[in-house]
Amino acid sequence: MGKKDLRSIILVEVTLLGSAQDGGVPQVGCDCCSDLIPRYPVSIGLTDADGGKHLFEATRHLGEQLRIWGCNTVNSVFLTHAHVGHVDGLALFGKETMAAKGVNLYCSKSMLDLIQRTPHWSTMLTDGVFIPKVATFYQLPGVIVEAIEVPHRNELSDMHAYLIKAEKTLLFLPDHDTWQETLRGHDLRAWLNHFEVDIALIDGTFFSSNELKNRDQSKVPHPPVEQTLQMLGERREGDGEIVFIHLNHTNPLCRDETPVTDLGWKVGKEGMSFNL
Repeated sequence: MGKKDLRSIILVEVTLLGSAQDGGVPQVGCDCCSDLIPRYPVSIGLTDADGGKHLFEATRHLGEQLRIWGCNTVNSVFLTHAHVGHVDGLALFGKETMAAKGVNLYCSKSMLDLIQRTPHWSTMLTDGVFIPKVATFYQLPGVIVEAIEVPHRNELSDMHAYLIKAEKTLLFLPDHDTWQETLRGHDLRAWLNHFEVDIALIDGTFFSSNELKNRDQSKVPHPPVEQTLQMLGERREGDGEIVFIHLNHTNPLCRDETPVTDLGWKVGKEGMSFNL
């Protein structure tokens, strides 16, 4: 069977490999979430039209997430930003674990600068574990991936969401600070329509703006889900899918999804798949 025939069989697909905020669920050091169904830190896997495997975010639960995906190796890794839960799995590609070679590493210049300044990661570049690629558009078999810079705490690097474009377009937006800054005055629905988004995996870290009882929540800004739901309203005929991901262990959606599902939207779970 030739490559053209193979492409007619293999679907371009995105699989949700992790639905939690950086700390995962249950979160270490917390008793309030010990009874919750486990969730891994946020990550997705893209299967291209040739069957290539492309990982978005590299978490410390890489092994479990690759098992969800049904594979042992990946062709490339895309990074959104430098916060710990999104990058702490990079080391697992090294000689101590996977001993990978020639994995394409797609990230911003800011993120690459950080990798080059970090001794353990820079050694992995020198050893050829990762081949860095810095651009705005990336062409994969049957898929275009576009990086979109969005405002988020930039102590270490900038932050980029990704548009994954095949027959359909999927937005991967696990983190950002506020809708006001991200939308720059635009309506949320109009913004999604502008990018022709059919499926949006978006930041659902906290349900409300006063969810953290023992920390200053303003120092970890994320748009609360209740605000996003007010902006969206009920799902209407012709609307795409919106899936809330990156859930903190305090988020009541980890226990009860109905505030979201009653309006016709979804809460992310490991193993969900989206055909593009």
